[in-house]
Amino acid sequence: MPLNRYDLVKAKGKDAWELKASGRVVATFATKSEATDGGQLEKAVGKEGGTARIHTEIGGVEEERTYPRSKDPRKSPG
Repeated sequence: MPLNRYDLVKAKGKDAWELKASGRVVATFATKSEATDGGQLEKAVGKEGGTARIHTEIGGVEEERTYPRSKDPRKSPG
């Protein structure tokens, strides 16, 4: 079963960051650090899990994280 996909992007015209799924905002954060530190991004993705692509301010993908880590398809077995 494919994982849900989320994107953390700089909100257009706002001083905030938005976590989006299928084009709709599921969480808003004051800063990128607020979203990525302290488990906030993992909480926002929720129990179902998924992959979160973390974008730069200008839109490029900086990194991708999978929650929970056990569902990461790139994780080596064992």
